[in-house]
Amino acid sequence: MKKLISWNVNGLRACVGKGFTDFLMEEDADIFCIQESKLQEGQIDLDLPGYYQYWNYAEKKGYSGTAIFTKEEPLSVSYGMDIEKHDHEGRVITLEFEKFYMVTVYTPNSQDELKRLDYRMEWEDDFRMYLKKLEETKPVIFCGDLNVAHKEIDLKNPKTNRRNPGFTDEERDKFTLLTEAGFIDTFRHFYPDLEGAYSWWSYRFHAREKNTGWRIDYFLVSDSLKDSLKDALIYKDIYGSDHCPVGLLLEI
Repeated sequence: MKKLISWNVNGLRACVGKGFTDFLMEEDADIFCIQESKLQEGQIDLDLPGYYQYWNYAEKKGYSGTAIFTKEEPLSVSYGMDIEKHDHEGRVITLEFEKFYMVTVYTPNSQDELKRLDYRMEWEDDFRMYLKKLEETKPVIFCGDLNVAHKEIDLKNPKTNRRNPGFTDEERDKFTLLTEAGFIDTFRHFYPDLEGAYSWWSYRFHAREKNTGWRIDYFLVSDSLKDSLKDALIYKDIYGSDHCPVGLLLEI
């Protein structure tokens, strides 16, 4: 059984001060992915015995950034999508293993007044094509903060958030295209009708205490891995960020 975990840490240095390393070591995941590290190279020395570490940093300081910690050394590692306009913000890391590719991603936010929505639409199409290209070689597992609540069940207040970043028709349609392209939303695979299952809460208005949240952190897998899936997890009681970790168990 493999255990995979993904967490948008919203600033790794702050999260380390709130128990990040304890959680990582206690969970003993085979692969642990993070998004929004908000680091440059050399700004943290993370001691994780038994893990190989791979980091992708944004060129802009204190912004974005991803990392993957893995017990098994990958066959190959790549950073970004090899698309110039997308590869300056440290948003994608791909590890190749014998039986699958592991991708962590921090999808661009459409931002206030949707000023980055057009760029986001380009990103979505390019990222989906990137995943499908990988899939020509072997199955793909990808995870991260996808910055979208796919369906109304995936956030507390769908009606009032209809045109807000992360719940526009455009963003939701792009997620639907991922599922139509053959990728399984693993949490909904196991819990299709479970309400109140969220992975992000605003720091304002006591949103987490009230569970006024959004499910925007995901594990998706190639359809060919469906029979390998064992469970999908949301660690709602783990603090340290405005997101909580999410996980996937599978036999592969």
